[in-house]
Amino acid sequence: MAKDHSSGLLLYRAAPSGDVEVLIGHMGGPFFSNKTDRGWSIPKGLHDDGEVEHLPVAEREFAEEMGSPAPVGESIELGSVETSRKIITIFARCGEFDAEAAVSNTFVMEWPKGSGKMQEFPEIDRAAWASVDDARSMLAKSQVPFLDRLLEVLA
Repeated sequence: MAKDHSSGLLLYRAAPSGDVEVLIGHMGGPFFSNKTDRGWSIPKGLHDDGEVEHLPVAEREFAEEMGSPAPVGESIELGSVETSRKIITIFARCGEFDAEAAVSNTFVMEWPKGSGKMQEFPEIDRAAWASVDDARSMLAKSQVPFLDRLLEVLA
């Protein structure tokens, strides 16, 4: 069975301390509502049928999950990671973004499970800038390698 493809954009900037910070989003919905560790994600999403170019998908998904387009700039491909369900490709881009202004698109799911009641949830319920060290424990485990790849490219 072919795996789904997901592409995303990891925005980064230099903090006043000189450390690298990354923009990440807290996953919405009931499963992640009280979860800090491993409850965050790089803004990303699935390719639609027929989409093969990763960067346009990454830019579209950033805009959908953050509520506005990513800042214009050079994109650096950080490669892909394969999980049990999909292949994730991430690009990095230096830029500024107002995390507090992020407003995500939504999804609908049955909640509570088995209730027959459909509820709407944001894909990302909040966004934040985090140091790379903090992001290591916040991000979904499969996305952590992209932090190391970013630091390697910036070194």
